Amino acid sequence: MHPTFISSLEPRSVWAHFDRLCAIPRPSKQEAALRDNLLAWANEQGLSSQVDSAGNLILSKPASPGCEQAPGVVLQGHLDMVCQKNTRTAHDFQRDPIRPVLEAGWLRTPDTTLGADNGIGVALALAALEAHDLVHPALEVLLTVDEEAGMGGARSLAPGSLNGRRLINLDTEEWGQFYLGCAGGMDVESHRACQREALPPGCVLWQIRVEGLIGGHSGIDIHRGRGHALRLLLESVATLAEEGDARLVDMAGGTARNAIPREAQATIALPAQFDPSSLLERHLSAWRETLAGVDPGVHLVWQAVELTDCQALTRPDQAAVLSFLVGAPQGVTAWSPDFPGVVETSLNLGVLNLSGQGCEAVFMVRSLVDQAADELADQLLKRAAAQGFQAVKRGPYPGWKPNPESALLALARRVHVREFNTEPGLQVIHAGLECGLLAASHPDLDMLSFGPDIRGAHAPGEAVEIQSVERCWRLLQAILQELGRT
Repeated sequence: MHPTFISSLEPRSVWAHFDRLCAIPRPSKQEAALRDNLLAWANEQGLSSQVDSAGNLILSKPASPGCEQAPGVVLQGHLDMVCQKNTRTAHDFQRDPIRPVLEAGWLRTPDTTLGADNGIGVALALAALEAHDLVHPALEVLLTVDEEAGMGGARSLAPGSLNGRRLINLDTEEWGQFYLGCAGGMDVESHRACQREALPPGCVLWQIRVEGLIGGHSGIDIHRGRGHALRLLLESVATLAEEGDARLVDMAGGTARNAIPREAQATIALPAQFDPSSLLERHLSAWRETLAGVDPGVHLVWQAVELTDCQALTRPDQAAVLSFLVGAPQGVTAWSPDFPGVVETSLNLGVLNLSGQGCEAVFMVRSLVDQAADELADQLLKRAAAQGFQAVKRGPYPGWKPNPESALLALARRVHVREFNTEPGLQVIHAGLECGLLAASHPDLDMLSFGPDIRGAHAPGEAVEIQSVERCWRLLQAILQELGRT
């Protein structure tokens, strides 16, 4: 593992650790190689370390001299990353290192995710452990596993695992903002067995593909009006079924329930006399007008393909599948009455696979109000059942309720004003931070979250601004020093 140009960026102590993370593949549920590497590093540093039954890593460092009486502090992030790439990109997330480029002050990966979510937060925490001249209270660094695929690590953290009384989560993505609350949510997994039959005689097979979309995080980007590849494709397929008697053969799109799908494709059969080109051109033109300035790269490709030994869904099954998928809510369903401009509740169809095995669709529900998330999921279950789908709720996790009277928040605000001569913004985030689950297992923790400017998390092209990382490091050091005095 050789350092790259990343290690020469400032602050070097932070970027050297991020360089390490880029070199070691770390998909969700496959964090062992990185964890083992960090255990070896911790041993070299003389740090205490432990791995719990879920695979979470906890590293500990004693307080600086004179700070022994201050309450301990936990720095928290997650080891895994969302693994997304553009279709024709030859990158293996199981083996290949992440290869960023430097563009105008941003570190970026044009064709894959970067893993700045949450690699930068992890790097900041490791740099704090490594810094010999940093004044601080007793430090614990909690690095969880499986955050992006269901928060399994935080969910399984046993009560009493942490000794610290204050926790700084380093997993938000907008510099200058302190986050003091987040959405909770759950997955809804649905499946329907489908019958198939021979294609009608004299039909032509067509492949249709939606591509060129930006995608993004299904929480923090859900309100931006970006194109949703599956919804756009479903619109075209449903119209072709109505106007051209299209028969559905297969459909697929999306690779993660917490990412907005960028690409989707379907195979349909049409009567030989029906050419879908005019209809699809109209759809594409309408999408480009609607998405102009938001998702301008939207593209629709269609072509006739040779007839192969395949079958279409029966008409009743096709009608049920399209009715459920087209009718299901998508995107923002409610805005927060308490935080202007913040999404309260949303729904994202993240993964769809319609094949010979039936139809599988995975949705992610998020809400700042736990009851609202549960109610929206129940609505989806009823819609699914009405069309013969079996659907279940999976992996619910609580939101993090804001505490405006937090002593940690008050201290951090004072430090921010002193260091940067400006008040930080106060936010809640329509995404799932692990703080909600950590509060459930450790209810006495006083928590706060901040991070650098990250753009395009969960999608190819993800980028982090280098200067904002330096500011985060400066702020983190100053807050820890102040906490060591209290």
